[in-house]
Amino acid sequence: MAKAEISRTDAGPIRYGMVGGGQGAFIGGVHRIAARLDGEFQLVAGALSSDPERAIASGRELGLDAERCYASFAEMAKAEAARADGIEAVAIVTPNHVHYPAAKAFLDAGIHVICDKPLTSNLADAKKLAAAAPRASGFSC
Repeated sequence: MAKAEISRTDAGPIRYGMVGGGQGAFIGGVHRIAARLDGEFQLVAGALSSDPERAIASGRELGLDAERCYASFAEMAKAEAARADGIEAVAIVTPNHVHYPAAKAFLDAGIHVICDKPLTSNLADAKKLAAAAPRASGFSC
């Protein structure tokens, strides 16, 4: 799915989602604080844990709209890509082994990815992400 390109001039903060970083996760809070520092990002969606109940509870604790608290990153990528007001970027703050599948799901959905390192654990997966990256509007490798 390709999202319409959005001009950032006077468009307000970038709507972003987060994968990982829910209840009990230190790094998610750090990323959310950093994203708020300049007022250029607004957290609007999340799949904040690999445990579906904890993911939804974490989103609710952060004040996210109930319909934007997702049980999985795959569900989130699909649903957010279909929304007119869907996320423009996703921050992936999961354990390393989840970076590739989450990044691939969002790139395939046409959503920009912000990810902790390592982005992948091997060259083959890195090449697959590089091939998927142009699907995220305005992005090229």
